[in-house]
Amino acid sequence: MPYTVIQTAIPDVLILEPKVFGDSRGFFFESFNAKDFANVTGLDVDFVQDNHSKSAKGVLRGLHYQVQQAQGKLVRVTQGAVFDVAVDIRKSSPTFGNWVGYELSDTNHRQIWIPKGFAHGFIVLSESADFLYKTTDYYAPQHVSCIAWNDSQIGIEWPANISPLLSAKDAAGLSLATAEVFA
Repeated sequence: MPYTVIQTAIPDVLILEPKVFGDSRGFFFESFNAKDFANVTGLDVDFVQDNHSKSAKGVLRGLHYQVQQAQGKLVRVTQGAVFDVAVDIRKSSPTFGNWVGYELSDTNHRQIWIPKGFAHGFIVLSESADFLYKTTDYYAPQHVSCIAWNDSQIGIEWPANISPLLSAKDAAGLSLATAEVFA
């Protein structure tokens, strides 16, 4: 198999650790293979869009989601490092309001599967980071919602040594208590 699946504290969020082939010339790994992804995760997903963002150190993006046109995301970093977070915002879930966070970097090559029903965000730990993600539905700006990155009800433990740089949209994020969530 091209990757190993690592379970997280929220069973639906998965870390995929690829098998990397490297030598003095560099490395190679399969970042995605639909058949192998389905075999190791038990999920049959269709990705329809690939996105790529580049951000400077301290940029915090999130916590974003779309209730309408909800997106599952497979996220990874190709340059730099980020602390990546998924928050369960499915009201009927036993882990509603819980979060998991992991470092993704160009050296660990890890990917995180974040299913529909989660808010997602990250903060850049390195001087800059290239962040790539596949989505299961199209970006729909009219349906994008944002929960505050520092909502005390969620209590995300962001890295303490970085002051977040936020967009106006992210600075105006709602609390989990007032945000639209999934049933």
